[in-house]
Amino acid sequence: MKKKRILAIGLIAVMAISLAACGSDSSSSDGSATAESGSSSSSGSDVITFWNVATEGTDAEVVSYAVDQFNENDSETYGGYTVEVTAIQNDNYKEKLVIAMSSGECPDMYSSWTGGPLAEYINSGYGVPVTDLVEEYGLDDLLLEAAIAQGTIDGEIYAVAYKTISISGVYYNKTLFEELGLEEPTTLSELEEICDTLLENGITPFALGNSTKWQGSMFYQGLATRYAGLDEFRDAYDGTGTFESDGFIYAGNKILEWAEKGYFQEGCNGVSTDDGQDRQAIYQGTAAMLYSGSWYCGTLKSDDADWYTENFGWFAFPQIEESDDPAGNYYLANGTIGDQFITFNCEGEKLEAAFKCFSYLLSDEAIQMNIDGGNIPPIQGVEDMLEDQIAIEIVEYVNKCTDVQLWYDQYLPTAVANAHLDSSQLLFSNETTSEEVAAAEQAAMEEYLAEQ
Repeated sequence: MKKKRILAIGLIAVMAISLAACGSDSSSSDGSATAESGSSSSSGSDVITFWNVATEGTDAEVVSYAVDQFNENDSETYGGYTVEVTAIQNDNYKEKLVIAMSSGECPDMYSSWTGGPLAEYINSGYGVPVTDLVEEYGLDDLLLEAAIAQGTIDGEIYAVAYKTISISGVYYNKTLFEELGLEEPTTLSELEEICDTLLENGITPFALGNSTKWQGSMFYQGLATRYAGLDEFRDAYDGTGTFESDGFIYAGNKILEWAEKGYFQEGCNGVSTDDGQDRQAIYQGTAAMLYSGSWYCGTLKSDDADWYTENFGWFAFPQIEESDDPAGNYYLANGTIGDQFITFNCEGEKLEAAFKCFSYLLSDEAIQMNIDGGNIPPIQGVEDMLEDQIAIEIVEYVNKCTDVQLWYDQYLPTAVANAHLDSSQLLFSNETTSEEVAAAEQAAMEEYLAEQ
């Protein structure tokens, strides 16, 4: 059994920030989670530890369904293993997972958003390829090609999607748009004309809850992608480019311009999207649009299904005319084709059992549970299973996209992601400049690369 090397993704900073928060809940599932690939666990336990962020609602119900199905029906067939779940809040999850890995207690199966962190987990030895199992269970014919690609590293599948298509887009009050004679924009200048008309009528264009910072990050990423495509970000990530390039400066300047005009909810950096304070502005008629991930189909539907169906529309972030490739960049999605991906940190008989448990997450029953809960499972032909018109539009758009960029704060190493979130949030309150944001991101990226 090989000894794992320590993760490099800002580990010292992560531990200093997060160790106090890594209490009993992060190990409540099983204290003997495997530290080394190929072992049942550090103490020879027959328990499969499963960490994820499914803490409530449909997400928790689907995970519980899969685990119960395995434990009740398959445990004896698969070596007597049982699966125990630890669900951790989203905002603390990455830090706790890294700390567990660094202390030799990585769970046997765990969820992630893929991207840069997944590559670090795999390079550090905390995951095994499951390409053969994906084919054995027919998941290569079930999942969307983009979902499989997102979990693939160096030609091998290390993380398997199961939850939902989750890309950014604009939800808007179509009833209000109709009353004001507004139509869905196809270009950024048309979107700005809409925003100006809304302001003239006493309505804030965008409801924005940016206290958690990632909501505002979507605007930054959306603008950078539509203006410059994806190469600038990927070059900045691997060190061949810089976060001080044109696309990021453009994105920062545009947010500053919009903030100055009043396009965003007043005091947005103190407004919580987690508590629904942003979308309440739309229900109250004081704001018209909300730019967020497509999980909002389920969120808005759970608030009031009838109001959602009657009043909400959706459109992908529009083209930017000044871009070198407006049409091409339009079909670059930001988000994830799967949202949650499961990686396996075990081998042999234990891996077979863990993957069998995972397979229930993509069973017909689990897929329907996800759809009923407002998710859009990342499977082929899912649009034919949906009744939600907005969800269907989202899938139709994704089917035309040529590439997908994971959320910046999930793709970037932890220290760089924090620098991005902290600095870009200040754009929405006009407390910084686009150059200062870019410099902060670049400095964090250079420090991270130097540590490698």
